[in-house]
Amino acid sequence: MSGTSARTLGLTVAGLALAADQASKLWLLFGERLGETGPIGLAPFAEFRLVWNYGISYGLFQQDGSLGRWLLVGLALAAAAAMTRWMWTTRSVLLAASLGLLVGGAIGNAIDRAWAGAVVDFVHLFLPDRSRSWYVFNLADLWIVVGVVGLLVDSLTSGPEDATKTGSS
Repeated sequence: MSGTSARTLGLTVAGLALAADQASKLWLLFGERLGETGPIGLAPFAEFRLVWNYGISYGLFQQDGSLGRWLLVGLALAAAAAMTRWMWTTRSVLLAASLGLLVGGAIGNAIDRAWAGAVVDFVHLFLPDRSRSWYVFNLADLWIVVGVVGLLVDSLTSGPEDATKTGSS
């Protein structure tokens, strides 16, 4: 695939990922009013539950001040810019789509942090007897995980003959 086509795909994926992430959060916050109504059961192992995440993945590096908040926003936007630059050089469909997911996810969580001071997490998975609960996440987090998996698959399936994937000669 040409670099322009891969770039277009990556930017489209980023836009769709960002739109889906933000729409889901707005719907749950202002449509379903999840913060006021409480958890919404989905299955014996899943629910929508509002959690404000002031840290990063798994709640690490909790920030209670504006300096930490804006540093995390800046870090997410810098990472998104670097991945967009990388996307600009690739001809690989998988790499472009994976980078698009990462960019959309990073910007989605940065938007949350900028307007609310925390990331809106809402998907809660657990064992049916609730003896084991996994962390609460959102679509942006899902896009980031799938994007990282795509990067790993791309790195494992490319070989020396794929040097043109990055536009190198």
